[in-house]
Amino acid sequence: MNLAMSYLTRCALTLGFALAAVLLGDAAHAADSISKVNGSIKIEPGQQAGDVSSVNGSVTVGAGATVEDVETVNGSLRIEDRATVRSAETVNGSVTVGDGARVLQGIDAVNGSLTLRRGATVEGGMENVNGSILLDGAQVDGGIETVNGDIRLAAGSRLTGGIHVEKNKSRWNWGGEPRNVKITVEQGAVVEGRLHFEREADLYVAPGVTLPPVEGVPPKRYTLQ
Repeated sequence: MNLAMSYLTRCALTLGFALAAVLLGDAAHAADSISKVNGSIKIEPGQQAGDVSSVNGSVTVGAGATVEDVETVNGSLRIEDRATVRSAETVNGSVTVGDGARVLQGIDAVNGSLTLRRGATVEGGMENVNGSILLDGAQVDGGIETVNGDIRLAAGSRLTGGIHVEKNKSRWNWGGEPRNVKITVEQGAVVEGRLHFEREADLYVAPGVTLPPVEGVPPKRYTLQ
């Protein structure tokens, strides 16, 4: 997937999403779904809901709750411990997945960090354009894609599907040459699937970690002390 093109697509979808939310109003648009234009939404611990979306506001899914798709345009997404969601998507905002929580499909963001706490599982992939990505003893089954985001795989993390760092195709570059993306794989982390780099990156790997083949632009490789 071309994340730069994905960004343009998301911008177009954002306009449609905002229009739909305005037409639907701040009330639930289905018996178990919740949509707001302005304002945050919280699903209480242990509760169930359908799709949950906001245009300008954060969304929190409480501990042990079960929700379908979770979306916002301007706001963060927080999936608390042991909660389950089908997918999570934001344009401008971070996504945090708590201990033991599950995302059945994937996590998408344009501008925002992605954080998975210990025991969290994403059965699809994770992608963003800008923002750090942290697996803190978590599992991702569908790979990670980014353009400018640093990636850290902490001890106990497991990533299948590999890592894809896309070339920055933006025409706007106010700060001169972009910095290298930093990829850190700590001792006890497992990575399966190709590592594909379309731009320069710094790859920090702990002793004893075995990595899959690297494709594309060779990264500068360092050993973690």
